[in-house]
Amino acid sequence: MKVLKYLIAGVLVVGAYACSNKGMKYDASGVFDATEVIVSAQGYGKIKQFQITEGDVLEANRQVGLIDTIQLYLKKTQLEANIESVRSKKTTPSTQIAALQQEIETQKAERSRYENLISMNAANKKQLDDINAQIKLLERQLAALSETINNTNSSLSGESLSLEAQIAQLKDQIEKSIITSPIKGTVLAKYTEQGELATDGKALFKVADIEKMYLRAYITAGQLTTIKIGQRVKVYSDLGESDRKEYDGIITWISDKAEFTPKTIQTREERANLVYAVKIEVRNDGYIKKGMYGEVKF
Repeated sequence: MKVLKYLIAGVLVVGAYACSNKGMKYDASGVFDATEVIVSAQGYGKIKQFQITEGDVLEANRQVGLIDTIQLYLKKTQLEANIESVRSKKTTPSTQIAALQQEIETQKAERSRYENLISMNAANKKQLDDINAQIKLLERQLAALSETINNTNSSLSGESLSLEAQIAQLKDQIEKSIITSPIKGTVLAKYTEQGELATDGKALFKVADIEKMYLRAYITAGQLTTIKIGQRVKVYSDLGESDRKEYDGIITWISDKAEFTPKTIQTREERANLVYAVKIEVRNDGYIKKGMYGEVKF
C-alpha cells in the first residue's frame, strides 16, 4: 500500500513538471551554431610540424604547425647577397667629378687673370678666347659625366628595389608557411598529418569558436517590430530529457529579407509562412552543443 502511494506521488510530480514545462511559451526557436573557420595552407612544401588533434583548444595567431621553408630561406639569402653587390656598384658623384670641377675653377681663375691683362693691353685676346673655349668644353664633360653617373645609379637603384621586392615576397611566403589559427577555438576536424605535402589552398583543419555560440532563430513579421539589434533576451537550451537551461543572449543580427520557414521548423503549414532570421549570441558554458535546438523569449 505504501509502495503504491509513493508511485502515485511520483507520477503526480513528474506530470506536474511536464505540464509546467509544456506550458512554457517561447517567442521563437532555432538551432545553435558556431563561427567555423577552415584553415588552408598558404604555401607549398612538406609539413614539418603539425601536432594538433581534434578537441584541442587553440589560441588565436599562435603557431600550430610549419611548412618546410628551407628553399625559400636559401633563395632569400641569395637575393640579399645580390642586393649587396648591386649597392656596392653605386658611385658617389662627388668623387668622380671633383677633378673636373677643380680644373674648371682653375681655368676660371686663369680667365680672370687674362681679363685683367687684356684691360691693361698686356695680353692677347686670343688666349682669353682659348680659355673660354676650354671652360665650355670642361663644363660639357662635367654635365655628361654627371648624367652618366646619375643614370647608372638610377638603374642600380631600380635593380635594388626589384631585389628588395623579391626579398619581401619571400619573407611573406616564409611567414605564411607558419600554420596558425585565425581565431581562438576548438579543433573540430583535422584534414592532414605531419609529413604530408601541403599545396596552396589545401585544407589543413577546421576550428570553431564554441565559447561564443549563437542561436539562429526565425520570427514572424509581427515580432519583427518588437525587437532590435543589441537587445538582451533569454535563451533556453536542452538540459537532459525534460529540462531546460537558461542563458543571457543578445541579438546581433536581424535579416532584412523575409524567407520561407526552414523545413526543420514545426508543421508543413507553419513552414509555408514567411519569417525573418535572427542571430542571438550566447556565452557557452560547455553545455551548448553545435546543432542543438534552442528557444528564445524576447
